[in-house]
Amino acid sequence: MLTIGLTGGIASGKSAVADMLAELGVAVIDTDIIAREVVAPGEPGLQQVVDNFGDAILQSDGCLDRGKLRRQIFADPDKRRQLEAILHPLIRERALLAAKTAARQNPPYLVFVVPLLVETNFARLADRVLVVDADPALQTQRLMQRDATAEDEAARIIANQADRDARLRAADDVLENDGSLAELSDAVAALHARYLHIAANQSPATP
Repeated sequence: MLTIGLTGGIASGKSAVADMLAELGVAVIDTDIIAREVVAPGEPGLQQVVDNFGDAILQSDGCLDRGKLRRQIFADPDKRRQLEAILHPLIRERALLAAKTAARQNPPYLVFVVPLLVETNFARLADRVLVVDADPALQTQRLMQRDATAEDEAARIIANQADRDARLRAADDVLENDGSLAELSDAVAALHARYLHIAANQSPATP
């Protein structure tokens, strides 16, 4: 099955593109959703995070305080790498299981949504890399609106992500998301038609 790795900077519009593709019948595996699942109360992943970062990252109801954890890891690259070492294997394992389940429904192709696709070995699972790109100033504005984040914190979060040029160099396909949702929807529809053509002409994988 044709497999697409969808990535982009924070607040670039990855989720919007993923939702549009899902509406077109594509199997979408969103690792952001999986990342929340593996640190839900009762999950081993949450306990590992608490063991390494302390009880202070928990809310009163026992759920992970994602905002507090995010501030820690973006202030300290070593802590970010420590968190990634805990979560990435758990996310990858669950994503692959989800992909096997989705494949049974015979979708036209499969999309993994992975914010850190370029920085991790997840890209090896994809036949093509799709980058959703946006101007960094627009990303900052969107992040401030979405998460009620202060401008300096939003800029710091974006600066700590993968280099924009590195993402674009890794891309087979790029969706520019500096305009309206209607423009993005048209671009997604055109790319979907292209992917359908590629999938239809792709050699069957060896069982």
